[in-house]
Amino acid sequence: MSDTPDSVTETDDQTISMFGDAPFAAPSPATPYRVLARKYRPQTFDDLIGQDAMVQTLSNAFETGRIPQAWILTGVRGVGKTTTARILARGLNYLLPDGTGGPTIHMPVEGVHCRAIMESRHVDILEMDAASHTGIDDVKQLTDGVRYSPASARYKVYIIDEVHMLSDKAFNAFLKTLEEPPPHAKFIFATTEIRKVPVTILSRCQRFDLRRVEADVLVNHLRKICVAEGVTIDDEALALIARAAEGSVRDSLSLLDQGIAHGAGTVDGETVRTMLGLADRARVIDLFESVMKGDIAAALAELRAQYDLGADPRSILSDLAEFTHFITRLKVVPDSAKDSSVTEAERVRGATFTSLPMRVLSRAWQMLLKGITEVAEAPKPIAAAEMVLVRLAYAADLPTPDEALKLLSQENYTSAPVPSGGSSGSGGARMTANGGLSVAARSDTAPMRSPEAAPTMRLDRYEDLVALATEKRDISLKTALERDVRLVRFEDGRFEFSPSEDASPQLAADIGKRLQEWTGKRWIVAVSSEQGKETLRDASDKAKASKLADISAHPLVQAAFAQFPGAQILEVRDLSQPLIDTNTEDDSFDFSALDHDFDD
Repeated sequence: MSDTPDSVTETDDQTISMFGDAPFAAPSPATPYRVLARKYRPQTFDDLIGQDAMVQTLSNAFETGRIPQAWILTGVRGVGKTTTARILARGLNYLLPDGTGGPTIHMPVEGVHCRAIMESRHVDILEMDAASHTGIDDVKQLTDGVRYSPASARYKVYIIDEVHMLSDKAFNAFLKTLEEPPPHAKFIFATTEIRKVPVTILSRCQRFDLRRVEADVLVNHLRKICVAEGVTIDDEALALIARAAEGSVRDSLSLLDQGIAHGAGTVDGETVRTMLGLADRARVIDLFESVMKGDIAAALAELRAQYDLGADPRSILSDLAEFTHFITRLKVVPDSAKDSSVTEAERVRGATFTSLPMRVLSRAWQMLLKGITEVAEAPKPIAAAEMVLVRLAYAADLPTPDEALKLLSQENYTSAPVPSGGSSGSGGARMTANGGLSVAARSDTAPMRSPEAAPTMRLDRYEDLVALATEKRDISLKTALERDVRLVRFEDGRFEFSPSEDASPQLAADIGKRLQEWTGKRWIVAVSSEQGKETLRDASDKAKASKLADISAHPLVQAAFAQFPGAQILEVRDLSQPLIDTNTEDDSFDFSALDHDFDD
């Protein structure tokens, strides 16, 4: 929003140039290097990115002549508050060399005062950093000069940065001047802590809240700068930088500057991850999957592998929390996957976790947030991170309070003793002497399950699932599995499929629920964007049609058709399992399967 790729400003003898109008000119060896955040600072309102609402309001105000005496700009660091203040000062004092021009936000060419204002060296544009000038004496010096007319510009503009740092007495000294300033004076305040600014000041200013720049806007902004700089960068690196910047243009440009230096002109995802101490997003997803499946050994091995490669344990847990939040958003708002800051690995594999219950995701989020704090304070961060993962994996199947109450209603749960700590055996819950709830320690090898759950069962083939649905007499699910499921991937604990057009929207959730009930463990059931295999019913229909075609070509059948015109084959029976005659010859044919019209 603030620092834009659409304009380039160089001091001394270089002029403002637009990307679309002139090729980028690299600085000569004698020119000191300027960081990207300064080099690509916006010069006009057209250059600002992500602040369309503010620009529209200012445009209307300038066009109608309704220009207030004071503005206050608020927002997080790096979104362009100071830059916007300078552009405002430039627009107020816009004047062309021929003497034409007036207050405007449209500045297609550089005016008389533009360069000096944007470089913060104009005598009538006074900038003060309130963080280092907090006292009443500093403000008095400023207000004493307000009554004097500008030396050369149209308006005297006072830009006060970090205005919330002023003392109470300093704010009070501003009040009267702000309420009734001379016509030639304008005030622009900038702050990151708008709540610390007195209401008496706010009521005298027109307020603009500068938004964080959206990730897709920031990615396009960084891409344009990389093209201008001749830097090679991939989409993953852009997404990682935009995510790490958290909506701050200045932070994103600083990170890009660092990435260019780190990668010697070529920036990829691995470069940015190494620079920021981040784990590979694909490996973070692998870690998340292991934790959600309760595979603690695999989770700890993956955590240690990432740690050995240099990833910070706290960053790993932060990435896990971020991915948990992404899955939750994806579950509620499927269009979240279209965000340009989302990597391809997150977009494709994230869809496989949307079948996780909301209570599991919410609990994981809360535990990870607490775990991040523990890791930051622990003497050995990696050990603390491992304990967080163990706790998270074992808590994945804990019941919610209402489920725990249902467990208490079961007779074997109200009277069963609780295993001592460290002992094996299935977990449970019991009522304590004072009426409280005590959850039994869970087995080191089996997750906690309700008493009616079936023993743990493996299903390695999709056909095994269909057979299990038949065995359980769940006709509706069996029919859906045969008619509406196009298989993409099936392994024990994980099932991906592409639904048919007529499939129920709740099919994945229903399958996941039944699998957990029948196998005694949680499954990841996901809808895939891949085409998948044909449904079992389609495959059966094709096989039946093929059999009919083959048998129709048999000489005996052709002879039967000749004897009985109009006959049709209704069914082909396997002679290895005869219904009547068990001594049928191989070449025999069951003519009872022929439907014919004897009147012919």
